[in-house]
Amino acid sequence: MISRPIAIMLGCAMITACNEPAQKTKPIRVVSAEQQRLHQLDAYNLGIGLKRAIYDAGYNCRRVTDGGYVGTWKNLDQWVARCEYENGATRDWAVFAGPDGGAQVRECKDVVKSGLPPCDIKKRPAGSFVIGEDAPAGDGARQPKQSGA
Repeated sequence: MISRPIAIMLGCAMITACNEPAQKTKPIRVVSAEQQRLHQLDAYNLGIGLKRAIYDAGYNCRRVTDGGYVGTWKNLDQWVARCEYENGATRDWAVFAGPDGGAQVRECKDVVKSGLPPCDIKKRPAGSFVIGEDAPAGDGARQPKQSGA
């Protein structure tokens, strides 16, 4: 059996060890081929990919009229797709593409409330999301409206 003074000293030593700063480690970011390919797509094909992710998540989207790359959040690439519906209403969707090839979809009006980055597009793809329309400037100046359908 351990004597009382030794037990107290061992307890203090364990508490002191818990307060030692942890060694800083550089996080490792895993990126899939699917994530890399999204950055290479033109607007029309990116719209198709984002629309498919929205459908696969159980939501609908008549057509993608705008979108682009937002940035990285943890190990996910965040994209935005603006969907236009039959009645002319629009809804902006955040699509988080993961290294496993999967995607998570959230409505943009809810992402900040959930602790996720806002849907501010940093980079738009070349070309147009809609066949027969002129391409937007591509400088990232336009931002999605936070509207609901």
